[in-house]
Amino acid sequence: MAALRGWSLVLPTLMLAAVVVASTPARAELWGYVDGAGVAHVSPSALDSRYTLLMSDAPRPVEKRVLGKTDRTGGLLTWLEYAPEPRVLQPLLREAARNTGVDSELLKAVIVVESGFNGRAVSPRGAVGLMQITPETADRYASRSELLRPAAERLLDARVNVLTGARMLSDLTRRFGSIDVALAAWNAGEGTVRKHGGKMPPIDETRAHVQLVLELYWALLQNRQSQLATQMTLHAGEP
Repeated sequence: MAALRGWSLVLPTLMLAAVVVASTPARAELWGYVDGAGVAHVSPSALDSRYTLLMSDAPRPVEKRVLGKTDRTGGLLTWLEYAPEPRVLQPLLREAARNTGVDSELLKAVIVVESGFNGRAVSPRGAVGLMQITPETADRYASRSELLRPAAERLLDARVNVLTGARMLSDLTRRFGSIDVALAAWNAGEGTVRKHGGKMPPIDETRAHVQLVLELYWALLQNRQSQLATQMTLHAGEP
């Protein structure tokens, strides 16, 4: 995960998002610290001595988790609804959904897990921007006009980044037949998924990543349905 500004808002939301179901082999943890400039750094592991454990998916003796059936994402959903970063991107997410058929809620979930809405984020392996896309992938899904600019530069453009990610996710979903395996290919690479028969590879990091995205995606879908329901009016039937 990338460095984020605004610890008091963003960090609690990421802590709420760092949840995996009990059946997932990986232990999900969230580590972080705030530097002198007020930038929050979060990571699934302690990268150095400055990081402290913020959240661990330690087993709980009574509670049994069910995918999406939890209020852990409540704070995150509130942040996504009112924080300026997600609100500014909402029209773009709807455009990408119309163009590719990928739910805007799924795109939003990927962005939260990949970059925390930090459009300037660059990973150690060179993945860039909101959806953390590598330049090689960007060139693969680029239009002719997009290829006129270097990939690393155009991926810092929110519109290019999100539309590229949506095209890729749509392609992976068609290719592998399900969202969870598509997300696994997104994280671990298509070649890795093919080596395991087009199924979820037994890689703890990948399984934890997929679970985080799916947990948030499900919560966002539930929230959308809830908002739609509040707009309905019950009329009395004919006497």
